[in-house]
Amino acid sequence: MRKYIIKRILLSILILILVAFIIYTLMRCLPTSYVESMAMQRSNTPGSKSYEEWLEQLNAQYGLDKGIIQGFLAWCAQAVRGEFGDSWKFTVPVTEKFFEVIPVSVAMAGVAFILELVIAIPLGVIAAVRQYSKTDYAITTVSLIGMSLPTFFFAALLKLLFSVKLGWFDLTGLVGRNYAQLDSWGKFWDMAHHLVLPILTLVIVSIGSLMRYTRTNMLEVLNSDYIRTARAKGLSENKVIYHHAFRNTMIPLVTIIGSSLPGLFSGALITETLFSIPGIGYISYQAMVAGDIPFSMFFMCFIAVLTLVCNLLTDIMYAVVDPRVRVAA
Repeated sequence: MRKYIIKRILLSILILILVAFIIYTLMRCLPTSYVESMAMQRSNTPGSKSYEEWLEQLNAQYGLDKGIIQGFLAWCAQAVRGEFGDSWKFTVPVTEKFFEVIPVSVAMAGVAFILELVIAIPLGVIAAVRQYSKTDYAITTVSLIGMSLPTFFFAALLKLLFSVKLGWFDLTGLVGRNYAQLDSWGKFWDMAHHLVLPILTLVIVSIGSLMRYTRTNMLEVLNSDYIRTARAKGLSENKVIYHHAFRNTMIPLVTIIGSSLPGLFSGALITETLFSIPGIGYISYQAMVAGDIPFSMFFMCFIAVLTLVCNLLTDIMYAVVDPRVRVAA
């Protein structure tokens, strides 16, 4: 197992380098950038240098005058030391801005991830056990709705119903108007109140595929020969379903569960933007719109690292879920 983990880590590092190079190349090929906007703004100042002179100076200042390969190697040399440069949009170090906004996204993704597991897996099992019943049809309908509705459309429906019609929640923002006058607990509950709709959006659009996946795998296991043998031996239905069938259903579920966490962070870019929640997704969207290469590079590499780590943990979890699985080093 140790040799396997070491090999996977080395392979993940190689994949990360390739992904970072692709991202860097795409960032350098953007039609517009913050540097061009800044050069245009400074060139319009009375008595200032021309746009071309400002552009040349700023490109040299930010290392954009180098070739893509040379620029990428320079970026890697700084990234290894934990230096990702300053954000062009927010004029602070990239890591400083990242650690400022990431707690909100972690809280949203963590709560949404737990709710997704607690809701989707039991409902998928119930739908499989009660196949072709009204319960099965209801759960299937809900899962299909969750899979079909775009995030922006479902978020708009929630805002229309709970914010405009009922007035239970604010339309946008992380805190209310009286946030500064509240005590510690009041500030906590005020922020939690503003995160209800964004978290609900993340959960609804995520549970559909997991419910369908759980139902499909559970049905496949329930139709296996060893399940029929267990029932023939006189075992109780609960023991057959939750001890024998569900344990084997968890093996393929580990894969989709492991990939859902990075999806929540990447999906937060849309959700946080729609609700104006100042998390990593919303800030990254602002950086991308402004052509902020340093912050955009860091965010997308963060998603790549999170994906690679989750994939490695998923492979390790196979041996935990099913002791028969042994990884060959």
